[in-house]
Amino acid sequence: MVELRLPKNSTVQPGKTFPAPDGATRTRSFRVYRWSPDDDENPSIDTYVLDLDDVGPMVLDALLYIKDKVDPTLTFRRSCREGICGSCSMNIDGENTLACLKPIDSIKGAIRIYPLPHMPVVKDLVPNLNGAYAQLEAIEPWLKSDTPPPPDTERRQSIEEREKLDGMWECILCFCCTTSCPSYWWNGDKYLGPATLLAANRWIVDSRDDHTAERLAALDDPMKLYACRTIMNCTQTCPKGLNPAKAIANIKKMQVERE
Repeated sequence: MVELRLPKNSTVQPGKTFPAPDGATRTRSFRVYRWSPDDDENPSIDTYVLDLDDVGPMVLDALLYIKDKVDPTLTFRRSCREGICGSCSMNIDGENTLACLKPIDSIKGAIRIYPLPHMPVVKDLVPNLNGAYAQLEAIEPWLKSDTPPPPDTERRQSIEEREKLDGMWECILCFCCTTSCPSYWWNGDKYLGPATLLAANRWIVDSRDDHTAERLAALDDPMKLYACRTIMNCTQTCPKGLNPAKAIANIKKMQVERE
């Protein structure tokens, strides 16, 4: 289980237990992290015993069932339910992933559900991602061009130029990778983290962008970029199968070539 940033002087206590409904024949226990700024007795782990015949196949289905049928106070983010929006990112059975893509049957024993590690907790399974989004904004993740676009068409790329963006534009900003990175745990206020650096590399290699040198110069910093220690947690945990570590390595390579 990876680190969680909990309120100071706090320990996780056993919480409430919600038993399975009468007549349940196929049950599983879901141990869910609970924390609220309005509750003096927290954080805690509440246990919900569900009949799997009543819920869908994914962990998010179980959380929705809990909120709708068992405990409406449970708080978490979700939206598309298709692995596209990144809203339901959380730590499930010790792995950062998307609850909508995590099959219940892929987990043995009781299912442990925590918010993304290291981030401050807003409530229950909702982390505060303001810092991560501020870092993303700092790398200016948009096209910067000094040349006007063609008057009657789009800015064109060759097939080879477009292929360089594959593996980067697919990022859904769930921050599973960033919150799995020990370097980010240690220096999250200075190190930009895998998700932001993946986005930076996407614009650095874009043939339509005219500010490659400027972008590289802004990242040439011992903490923003080089705090990466190639631990590879980011690549291992990405629910979209992307490789942030490869993108970071490419930025480092281009820094050397620039010098």
